[in-house]
Amino acid sequence: MFPFSVVPGSSVRRILSTARPDVVETVRRAYLLHHEGETVNPPSQFLRFPDKPSARIIGLPAYLGGEYRVAGMKWIASFPTNVAQNVPRASAVLLLNDYDTGYPFACLEASQISAARTAASAVLGAEQLAGDGSVGRVTFIGCGIIARNILEYMVARHWRIDRISTHDMAPSYAQSFATFAEQNLGLAARVTSSLEDAITGADVVVLATTAANPYIRDRGIFAPGQVVLNISLRDLDPVVVAEAHNIVDDVDHCLTANTSVHLTEQALGTRDFIKGTLAELMVGNVKFGTDRPRIFSPFGLGVLDLAVGMFVYRAAAGARDTEQVADFFAETTRWN
Repeated sequence: MFPFSVVPGSSVRRILSTARPDVVETVRRAYLLHHEGETVNPPSQFLRFPDKPSARIIGLPAYLGGEYRVAGMKWIASFPTNVAQNVPRASAVLLLNDYDTGYPFACLEASQISAARTAASAVLGAEQLAGDGSVGRVTFIGCGIIARNILEYMVARHWRIDRISTHDMAPSYAQSFATFAEQNLGLAARVTSSLEDAITGADVVVLATTAANPYIRDRGIFAPGQVVLNISLRDLDPVVVAEAHNIVDDVDHCLTANTSVHLTEQALGTRDFIKGTLAELMVGNVKFGTDRPRIFSPFGLGVLDLAVGMFVYRAAAGARDTEQVADFFAETTRWN
């Protein structure tokens, strides 16, 4: 009566690697359902450690309605010091709960789901802000797994990219990313020696670092009309944010946890610098000119993880690529 299955990372990777355009449309649909009030997305819960100030584990509970009718939670750890051992910063699981009974029915490896929904969200935001995906140069500040996923999703969406630039505090990561772009995706790529060189002249700038505090403070560093994907959320000083056209995925969620936009709200005492949400932009309720840089700051909504998680779960179940756990629930009747 209450089956429970596990979808391992190998299955998740196989499904996601061949379905990037479908994942983007899945994320688009989740944003629209959120905009239509068909979701419940409480604040994320942060577990921090006194002796590990850079580390955290985050719980993202959510309910996604519409055609999904599923609840669940992503439990994702972020330990930036992992990268020194060449171990990914993030690890995660996603639990899916049946809406009628509340019983969990699946557990999925979710670091790849999280990266996929982040990349799909970034590409959706860029397409809304930049136009048709025809760009001269895309710059990546921070050259890790999230940056790689975003670039792969841009390519999957048939972006016409002339070249990419890479920049990272660890030059070897920037070089590895440039090599990957050239050898795996057939893109011209170069490593830039300075932050200013990386940003100047780029049509789209992707910020995908592990920065805990703002370090981009020059209010004139971004050009009018330039698109900035503020994926890591804490790279930009409030003076930079305040002079841009700003789009977020959810105002209340993004203006928390000392993100750059949250710091800007504290500095200005108002939220008026936020033009609106990505969903509002998609349905045509937000418009702006090219007189300022355009910044998209997605906090990352749990409903997106549910949408992509359900996509993966259904694909895995359809291919019989799940691992069933017999008798996971030992007691499923109140009285025998």
